[in-house]
Amino acid sequence: MTGLITDSDEHRLVRESVATIADKYGHEYYAERSRTGEHIGELWQELGDAGLLGVHLPEEYGGGGAGLSEFVIVVEELAAHGVPLLVAVISPAICGSILTAHASAEMKSRWLPDIASGGRKMAFALTEPDAGSNSHNVSTTARWNGTGWTLSGGKYYISAANECAALLVAARNDEQAAGEQAGMSLFVVPTDAEGLTLQPIETALVAPDKQFTVFLDDVEVPADALIGDPGNGLRQLFAGLNPERVLAAALCNGVGRYATGKASTYACERQVWSTPIGAHQGIAHPLAASYIDVETARLATAHAAQLYDSGRNAAEASNIAKYVAAEAALRALDQAIQTHGGNGLALEYGLADLWFVTRLMRTAPVSREMILNFVARHSLGLPESY
Repeated sequence: MTGLITDSDEHRLVRESVATIADKYGHEYYAERSRTGEHIGELWQELGDAGLLGVHLPEEYGGGGAGLSEFVIVVEELAAHGVPLLVAVISPAICGSILTAHASAEMKSRWLPDIASGGRKMAFALTEPDAGSNSHNVSTTARWNGTGWTLSGGKYYISAANECAALLVAARNDEQAAGEQAGMSLFVVPTDAEGLTLQPIETALVAPDKQFTVFLDDVEVPADALIGDPGNGLRQLFAGLNPERVLAAALCNGVGRYATGKASTYACERQVWSTPIGAHQGIAHPLAASYIDVETARLATAHAAQLYDSGRNAAEASNIAKYVAAEAALRALDQAIQTHGGNGLALEYGLADLWFVTRLMRTAPVSREMILNFVARHSLGLPESY
């Protein structure tokens, strides 16, 4: 199924390169690593060696010099082969985009080449127990200590923190110390820093990317751990949040393609009373509707990525793409499981174990309700609800 997306020659080469690597590993590798808790280091390194993890990052820092549109293909194609990697949305996309837009040349040189090559990863530490969707309410503090910064607080549901060399931490500047520079700031904090501890969160997710609570107990970092200027972190965050939404949509689109493709194959092969079950409209029509939904989401995602790459305001398009993609993927996966009947729950068919990571996309990285709030307020001009 080629779908409605028409790849340029360059995009086709990116897609084929990802598919070639993903085929070597596949969903069975992903599921096995997810269940055992092992990392997907071989796959990650191979993607990095092929230049695919940094395809959207600047050439002068080891990237491919392309755009978000190209990285959308990488994330989608991996998921379309049954390998939806949350860390791909986090390290190269969110953290890589923020560093590209706001870090010093020295910090870019220190981190971007390794992020692009797959040599090191960086996790995104924004969410807190009492500040989920409300980034303005972050309570982790950063205090200037004369030579650097001391960070105190905690973060919640930080994906893949145990795989990463550093965290990109959002913290509130201590107002007494910062004075006019009070506000949110962003810091790169090594995960082996003294006073930083990770506590696993037990979830129903079947994914190699685990979730953690992060405790920062007077963690000291040097002055150059700060990204850009102090107090400017909220604005800096937006360099990563739109790519985050677009890449989450790409991951969902890949899952939708994977599920619809497997269901279609099964519906052609599975016969009841000498008739393929796909000949029955009770099977065919829901699968056709799933295909339409997924292709619509892919078009919305491509549009959002193109807006972002052109430097235009991509906020509305990114939110819409993430919304429709998450809904389409979950419906497509549910219909694929239903098409397989009892086999839909058997691990060998590679569907049911994707349920929770796909369901997560309705809630993260931004919930469907917060997207509806955004559209109601900014697109429709309705009164603010909060």
